[in-house]
Amino acid sequence: MEQYICNDCGKKHAITPVIWKCTCGSLLNLEKDTPTINVESWNRYPNSLWRYLETMPFQKESNTWKSITMGEGQTPLIVLDSLEPNTYVKVDYMMPTLSFKDRGAVVLITKAKELGSLKVIADSSGNAGTAIAAYAARCNIACDIYLSDETSPKKIVQVKSHGATIKQIQGTREDVAAAAQQAVKEEKVFYASHVYNPFFYEGTKTYAYEIYEELNGAPDTLIIPVGNGTLLLGAYYGFKELFSNGLISRIPKIIAIQAANCSPLIEAFNNGDLKAPPVTNKGTMAEGIAIAAPARSSQILEAVRKTDGDFITVEEDEILSAREKLSDKGFYVEVTSAVNYAGYLKYKKDPKEKIIVPLCGAGIKSG
Repeated sequence: MEQYICNDCGKKHAITPVIWKCTCGSLLNLEKDTPTINVESWNRYPNSLWRYLETMPFQKESNTWKSITMGEGQTPLIVLDSLEPNTYVKVDYMMPTLSFKDRGAVVLITKAKELGSLKVIADSSGNAGTAIAAYAARCNIACDIYLSDETSPKKIVQVKSHGATIKQIQGTREDVAAAAQQAVKEEKVFYASHVYNPFFYEGTKTYAYEIYEELNGAPDTLIIPVGNGTLLLGAYYGFKELFSNGLISRIPKIIAIQAANCSPLIEAFNNGDLKAPPVTNKGTMAEGIAIAAPARSSQILEAVRKTDGDFITVEEDEILSAREKLSDKGFYVEVTSAVNYAGYLKYKKDPKEKIIVPLCGAGIKSG
C-alpha cells in the first residue's frame, strides 16, 4: 500500500486529499515498491502515457483515468538536424495544453478525483496552472490557480478558458506559492502542486519510458531545463525504474540547464552543497524556470550527481538566439523552452553521444 514519506525526517503519512507536506514542514515522497515492468502489457492500453499505467501507483482495476485523459503523451522523438544525427528533440509541446506539464497534471488530477476531491488549488508560472485547470475542468473539479501578476498574458487567457479562478499575486514566484499554500490551509482542499505532490512525478517519469521505447534503449545524455525540477526528477525516476528492471544498462547523464539570471542550483552544485540556498532572481525571460528557491533542490542535485551530470547556465541573449535557431529548423517554442537548446549549444559533446533535448512548451504561449 503506497503512502507518503517525509524527505527529511522519514515520518510516514497516509495519502489523503488534504496532506501535502510533513508535520516537520518538509516535502513528501511516495513510499512504494519499484514497479515490475511488463513491457508486454503496454500494448493493452491506449497509445498515450497511460500505456504505463501498471508502473504508476494506481490499483490495476482503476478506470478513473479513462474519463480524464485527453491522449497526452507519446510525443515524437525527432532528429534535430541531419548534420547531427545523434541529437534528438522530444516534441513535448505536442500535448493537449501545449506543454510537458500535461504529463504530471493528468496523473495528479486523476489521483485527486480518486480521493474524492471537489476542489484543487495550484500555483504556477503558467504551464502547470494551465494543465491543472484543463484536467480539473475535465472531471468537474473546482480549481483556483495562483499566478504572478507578471505571467504571460497568453497563459492567463489559457488558464481562464478552462473555467479556473485566477488569483494574481504581486511578488516573487515564492510569494505566489506562499499565497496558494495559505489558501490550501484555510480551505482544507487538495493542493495540486507540481512541486510538492509526488504523484506529479509519476506522470513526468513517462518521459523516460517513451524515450526508452522510441530508441529501444536509453540515450547517453539528457539535456533538461530546471526550475523546480519536475521534468528532471521525473526523467531520473523513470530511467531508474527501467534500470532496476534490467531494461537498460545505465541511467543517462543529466545535464541541467538554468538561466544565468536565476541559477541557485549551479552554485550549490559547484560548492558541493546538499541543498541550494535561495538566490535573488535578477530577471529572466525564461519565466518557467525562474525559481530562486527550488523546494526539491536536494533531490535535483542528487539526481545530477548520481548520473555524473553537470549544470550549464545560459544568458538572455543566448536564449533568444537559440529560439530563433530552433524556429529556423521548424520548431517554434516558448522562450523558456529555448533554454534547453541554448544549453545544448554550449555543451561539449562527443560526436557519438546520443542526446535528447526536450521541447517543453509551444511558442504560441509566449508570443
